[in-house]
Amino acid sequence: MLAAAYARVSTDRQDREQTIDSQIDAPRRAAEKLGWHLAAGLICRDDGRTGTTLARPGLDRLRDFVAEGTCAAVLVCSPDRLARNFAHQVLVIDEFRRAGCEVVFLNHAFGDSPEQQMLLQMQGVFAGPWCKNSRRAFAAAGGSV
Repeated sequence: MLAAAYARVSTDRQDREQTIDSQIDAPRRAAEKLGWHLAAGLICRDDGRTGTTLARPGLDRLRDFVAEGTCAAVLVCSPDRLARNFAHQVLVIDEFRRAGCEVVFLNHAFGDSPEQQMLLQMQGVFAGPWCKNSRRAFAAAGGSV
């Protein structure tokens, strides 16, 4: 199966700490373990981009791959890397599934049962407020946002 991967970091600090590299290494290992092919050209990344908007070049590229049928699966470390906004997360996941593309989150295997879908949605609901609170805390501690 041909897979694509998506990785995103929103801050320069995360970029310096190379967390995006680990977000790319994890899908590579997962694809290998599953016997899937993850081509280098299908690894989409957004460096220094917030997950609170859908306007991200890497995500746009990934959505194009899925719409064109280029990949049969998308590997992402966690739902909040895909989107911090609950509505955006649901929209993108639904878009991929309607295109026949499997979405695989590596930090937790969400299945199709109502309970597992509810857990995925609850994580999406809390991702947005968590992001806003962490920004406020960072700014209050003397950092920049």
